[in-house]
Amino acid sequence: MRLRPASSAAVPASRLPAPAAAPIPDALRNFDALPDAANVRLPVVCALFGISPPTAWRWVKKGTLPAGRKLSVACTAWNVGQLRKALNGEAWQ
Repeated sequence: MRLRPASSAAVPASRLPAPAAAPIPDALRNFDALPDAANVRLPVVCALFGISPPTAWRWVKKGTLPAGRKLSVACTAWNVGQLRKALNGEAWQ
């Protein structure tokens, strides 16, 4: 079996497949229409603040972001009213 020599040239960007766009969650698309009592999950919180999930948890621990509410063992949700206040720089407690 003959191996091809490794090429040092990178694949041109024009030949790479376009990255798949992540679908926008309905809760994010309709965030302004949600009542303050509604809850949203972590992907929506991350998209609102432009952060990654680990950063969201760090911000919760630091007090920069309101804490989520545990709905079940594997489900945490954030209150929309508190998130709106955090986005506006207001105190949410």
